[in-house]
Amino acid sequence: MADKIHCVRKTLRLTPGEAEMLAAAAGRAGMCEAEYLRLLVSQRPNDYPEIRQLLRELINEVRRIGVNINQIAHNHNIGIHTPEDRNRMTAYMRKLYDALDRTVKTIGDY
Repeated sequence: MADKIHCVRKTLRLTPGEAEMLAAAAGRAGMCEAEYLRLLVSQRPNDYPEIRQLLRELINEVRRIGVNINQIAHNHNIGIHTPEDRNRMTAYMRKLYDALDRTVKTIGDY
């Protein structure tokens, strides 16, 4: 419990421009400046609800694609696969790569 108490004080000097940037960034995040600085120091992914939502959506997309790929693999294993299955498999893999790429680019912007 003692670790949760903010009892250490640090002095920070900023230029007026830096102070404005800090205030604006904290305001956009809906936090006070001290909370925002703590967030930047800790860099915990749980502190970013937008990233958690993006990852949740990515996981759901991967699950949906995985179900489709498993169906194609099942058809292949029992010998009833068709040439279209190969095209569908390629399309699903492309869709998976695109979803991953979008998420990585979006998270990179945070």
